[in-house]
Amino acid sequence: MAARGVEASTGGEISEESDERGSMWDLDQQLDQPMDEEAGRVRNMYKEKKFSAILLLQLSFQSLGVVYGDLGTSPLYVFYNTFPHGIKDPEDIIGALSLIIYSLTLIPLLKYVFVVCKANDNGQGGTFALYSLLCRHAKVNTIPNQHRTDEELTTYSRTTFHEQSFAAQTKRWLEKNASRKNSLLILVLVGTCMVIGDGILTPAISVLSAAGGLRVNLPHINNGVVVVVAVVILVSLFSVQHYGTDRVGWLFAPVVFLWFLFIASIGMYNVCKHDPSVLKAFSPLYIYRYFKRGGQDRWTSLGGIMLSITGIEALFADLSHFPVSAVQIAFTVIVFPCLLLAYSGQAAYLRKYPHHVEDAFYRSIPKSVYWPMFVIATFAAIVASQATISATFSLIKQALAHGCFPRVKVVHTSRKFLGQIYVPDINWILMILCIAVTAGFKNQNQIGNAYGTAVVIVMLVTTLLMMLIMILVWRCHWVLVLLFTFLSLVVEWTYFSAVLFKVNQGGWVPLVIAAAFLIIMYVWHYGTLKRYEFEMHSKVSMAWILGLGPSLGLVRVPGIGLVYTELASGVPHIFSHFITNLPAIHSVVAFVCVKNLPVYTVPEEERFLVKRIGPKNFHMFRCVARYGYRDLHKKDDNFEKRLFESLFLFIRLESMMEGCSDSDDYSICGSRQQQQPHRDGNETRNLETFDTFDSVESVMAPVGVTKRTSHTVTGSSQMSGGGDELEFINGCRDAGVVHIMGNTVIRARREARFYKRIAIDYVYAFLRKICRENSAIFNVPQESLLNVGQIFYV
Repeated sequence: MAARGVEASTGGEISEESDERGSMWDLDQQLDQPMDEEAGRVRNMYKEKKFSAILLLQLSFQSLGVVYGDLGTSPLYVFYNTFPHGIKDPEDIIGALSLIIYSLTLIPLLKYVFVVCKANDNGQGGTFALYSLLCRHAKVNTIPNQHRTDEELTTYSRTTFHEQSFAAQTKRWLEKNASRKNSLLILVLVGTCMVIGDGILTPAISVLSAAGGLRVNLPHINNGVVVVVAVVILVSLFSVQHYGTDRVGWLFAPVVFLWFLFIASIGMYNVCKHDPSVLKAFSPLYIYRYFKRGGQDRWTSLGGIMLSITGIEALFADLSHFPVSAVQIAFTVIVFPCLLLAYSGQAAYLRKYPHHVEDAFYRSIPKSVYWPMFVIATFAAIVASQATISATFSLIKQALAHGCFPRVKVVHTSRKFLGQIYVPDINWILMILCIAVTAGFKNQNQIGNAYGTAVVIVMLVTTLLMMLIMILVWRCHWVLVLLFTFLSLVVEWTYFSAVLFKVNQGGWVPLVIAAAFLIIMYVWHYGTLKRYEFEMHSKVSMAWILGLGPSLGLVRVPGIGLVYTELASGVPHIFSHFITNLPAIHSVVAFVCVKNLPVYTVPEEERFLVKRIGPKNFHMFRCVARYGYRDLHKKDDNFEKRLFESLFLFIRLESMMEGCSDSDDYSICGSRQQQQPHRDGNETRNLETFDTFDSVESVMAPVGVTKRTSHTVTGSSQMSGGGDELEFINGCRDAGVVHIMGNTVIRARREARFYKRIAIDYVYAFLRKICRENSAIFNVPQESLLNVGQIFYV
């Protein structure tokens, strides 16, 4: 049904109401109390388990294929992107190698593997995982769900700070201004968009670089053939994503391990055969000499050198599959030394053959192992691409949970591994953009420039987020925070200044891609925020609902109505639309709120919270289903089944622990006297104090509502026990379940600025039109769906 349009002013934050709210507001608070007793708090579930030495080595080996594929394939293209115009001075090779060595040491080894990886959120990595950690330790979430009820519904416990501590001051500074929260969100979105750009550029440069090896042994092949081969590989790669990596994932670790073994062996061979003196590059003195020789080319070459540390964000985003200790062992024992040998070997070869810089990797391979190495390089490039694609899918799902991305279909490809997902719409968008980049540039130099721009911006975002993590979560001394931030920014800003020179040489690509995704994500989040504010503004007073009586002023027809809402407290505005426009309502009404929390997961046994709204003879309930950002978020028949199981369990426990029958003789004073001691002293009575009121009189007396006789919708005498109510609700369930959903349309005011009208009336409206409907997400049969439309203006 289409309800009347509603205009709500939501231009700013919801203002605090006056303290003089009157008895009606007080009553409303008594009727719709927070679900603090119902909310079983989830402790920090992720703990680094102690593994046996053999199992830890096994996990370290397996992590090679998932975590280090992207970082490991960098030797394919680093030296060519460092010297795209050729090598003018052989000493520059030593300086470049020294920069690569210390870049690998400072950023992947020290910063990411041993610091950033420890900032995981219950084992999860990525920019949104860091943001979730911050949301749990400070009220920085831009969606205004930080009111009393929502805070007590969350599955984490907020930590307290000493009032005068640096952490407390930082927390107050962040929470004080809405613009600071918004800036933090935009920072997270920028980092996420750049990682999405990595998901486009990594397959392009990796596969194109691997396929480029054909030109070395088959000189008659031109660049066009190489591009076609790369495009065919990319199409195949994206086409098989819907199968998931579970079936072929066991191949990843052996392929990447063989890759590292080969590049290390070839590196040692080249060092011994061509020029062992390149090992002097381990002295940082050669970095100084490299820049002392001067020239803009030395500085801009940093954009190519930085490609040696690409893949670190994919490393962090794919962290969830393995313990941090396994990732650290794999890097320090295998990845780091093999990469150093590989780059040293290429440098030694280039010292003797500087004119081979364009195909340095393949030309440095001995002819006897050339074709096996080509095959392994191609497979390694595919594995590296898979890692970044999987990381992109994970970040999209996290953005969905935070209300920062349009509703898209998310398919879980493995029952065993929860993190393995497939997002069809994003997959095909990535494929089209990846092919466009590969076919458009046709060479790895310009793609490398674009890749470097995306990587360095992600690194800067991670550094700034880590600064807040160290202050608010780890409680580090400000000196340590300053030291970490200073060292990271010195290196990263240096690289950033270098890639700025290459913006017009391909570096603009990730900026355009990120800008497009940023607009989509921010506009969608803005619309989500305004919708939530509207629901908070316009929610219906419980006192008004109860004033209608047990029949709600309507005919109560057999059946159960599930009213979906984003609110965890209060009656949504769509319900008042419904009962205003229709003369009947179902015998049992349940307000269902599906809530995404800033945590990794919510255990099955703590997923559903149920409470009663008003007296028993109203048969109104609230159910909150809580999900973490990596939970299996599938609203199928099992969701409805588990919802009713939770409802029935609640009724049984309430009946057992109540100890008395329903009565109209309670007074509001007596109810308070009986409930308060149990709240304070006896936790076993928590289920009794689910803010249930056993008479209409007890909740309406303070506002002067006259007493009326309670009656059930069936016309029988009032139910006396939980068994009768369970039988009644089962009968209503058999009569039919109707899903009532709001279809809220947002429009910009006529006097709004032109950019706001474009964002709301065109961009957001288009995104709502193409995204999945709520009914599809909840898998609601069309014959059981009832849409309630409403319009509001911002």
